[in-house]
Amino acid sequence: MRTFRIDIPAADVEDLHRRLDATRWPREVAGAGWTRGVPVEYLTQLTDYWRTKFDWRAAEAEINSHPQFRTEIDGVDVHFLHVRSPEPSAVPLILTHGWPSSFVEFLDVIGPLTDPARYGGDPGDAFHVVIPSIPGYGFSAAPTDAGWDVPRVARAWAELMSRLGYDRYVAQGGDWGKVISLRLAQADPEHVLGVHLNMLVTFPPDTPDAFDGLDQRDLGRLQRAGWFQQDGLGWAKIQSTRPQTLAYGLTDSPAGQLAWIVEKFWEWTDSPASPEDAVHRDRLLTNASVYWFTATAGPSAQLYFESTHTDADFVGTWAGPWPVAAPVAVAVFPHDATPPIRRFAEGILPTLSRWTEFDKGGHFAALEQPGPLVEDIREFSRSLRRTP
Repeated sequence: MRTFRIDIPAADVEDLHRRLDATRWPREVAGAGWTRGVPVEYLTQLTDYWRTKFDWRAAEAEINSHPQFRTEIDGVDVHFLHVRSPEPSAVPLILTHGWPSSFVEFLDVIGPLTDPARYGGDPGDAFHVVIPSIPGYGFSAAPTDAGWDVPRVARAWAELMSRLGYDRYVAQGGDWGKVISLRLAQADPEHVLGVHLNMLVTFPPDTPDAFDGLDQRDLGRLQRAGWFQQDGLGWAKIQSTRPQTLAYGLTDSPAGQLAWIVEKFWEWTDSPASPEDAVHRDRLLTNASVYWFTATAGPSAQLYFESTHTDADFVGTWAGPWPVAAPVAVAVFPHDATPPIRRFAEGILPTLSRWTEFDKGGHFAALEQPGPLVEDIREFSRSLRRTP
């Protein structure tokens, strides 16, 4: 375990500003709005803020206020935050991000999770929090060999928690964090107390009565899933098949990198007009800056390639079934990319023990709805704390 602090060289910040100043903007179809991608007017305003008002050093200092480390696991240096609770009875909790997110997604929940008393909560709900960066993301090293798929990441997380001395712990995540957390429960069943997910993908079973009795909400979710399959997977096809080619443009152009990320923050969040209706502008840019300064557009996309060139295809990676021994909780935020259907979930999650429907929020729950997410994790975990 080696302590770690972020210290981006001033020359790299100056280079970002120079590249933003020199952005060559594309044309667009009049009146298209967001239907064909990120509008030029929106992105020019956001990049101007990134260039002239966003304070990277303040963001860097906030991140560095939390203990960070790197350790080599399976040949890759893994970056992680490790924030221990002041409460001696705290339960270890590993939080895993997805794409196009990073460990930045969890900054707003660290305090309430580790020190609930300070935030008006019950000290008995405290957690020791571990937030790793997936290999190829952020300040974790990019794997140089093939084979870093989801099960390999899950095994690395099991090793990380073992090295930290945590014998029993809870796993939580959404997006890639969802499948990694479930795979972690499969890889380390003797030590995973429970799995909490703020995203679940469900597919209809191949039976004649699959759709019988579904209410209007579930039928609407099926319609949303159909749209997503038809119109919302272009990014995934590219990252699953040609991640290296994509990487050249995104690694060379900060405006391009920002557009690639922010489109999903608009599309998958509770954001009627712009992504900033759901996520604060500075959080969006902190996340994008991590991708930019670490040049991880390409390495982060490699996880898609790995997960579609193994025994499972892209759908198989996400669809389950998930025969895990630990209890599983699902928090459903209505504006997620593809909100799940409970009846279908029960068919792929035999240990499903908690299902919570929220009125607001989307894919990046810890950024959009940190309070409700924290409370749901707490409530789920109370029963786990009593598990012998």
